[in-house]
Amino acid sequence: MAVQIGQTAPGFNLEAVVGTDFKNVKLEDYKGKWVVLFFYPLDFTFVCPTEIQEFSKRHGEFEAEGAQVLGASIDSKFSHLAWINNGLGKLNFPLLSDITKTVARAYDILDEEGGVTFRGTYIIDPEGKVRYALKHDNSIGRSVGEILRSLQALKTGELCPAEWKPGEEVLKPA
Repeated sequence: MAVQIGQTAPGFNLEAVVGTDFKNVKLEDYKGKWVVLFFYPLDFTFVCPTEIQEFSKRHGEFEAEGAQVLGASIDSKFSHLAWINNGLGKLNFPLLSDITKTVARAYDILDEEGGVTFRGTYIIDPEGKVRYALKHDNSIGRSVGEILRSLQALKTGELCPAEWKPGEEVLKPA
């Protein structure tokens, strides 16, 4: 069953690389904050580092919105650390290891045939409800700017038109 908008986000407790340390990260650790959870297929690939590095570069913008970014794949924490130390570089958010694929299945983002996750992004509100879900083909990278804009729009609690940006008018029903 796919994760539905408005439903409680599936919880998790996963090993992660935070900086260069191994730590357990739980979704409930971020109760009261917005969470941007993104899944990517595999470490040491071609498109994935462009997204991960962009999320890291723009992490301060997400923090300014009261949001925590979390990246996840089915790779081990050891693979994550090796990639960080050998090419990916320092990250400003945790990389979660879903080596059992349990969380990927809970979020309905696992490509069972291919054995890896699709590219998926979820925005979870401070009450733990899924407010945004996007899943797409692994051949294209996601727009981190659009994810940030969507978070900002969700935070208004208002009706935001296409291409809305912070500071612009929201829609007011008649």
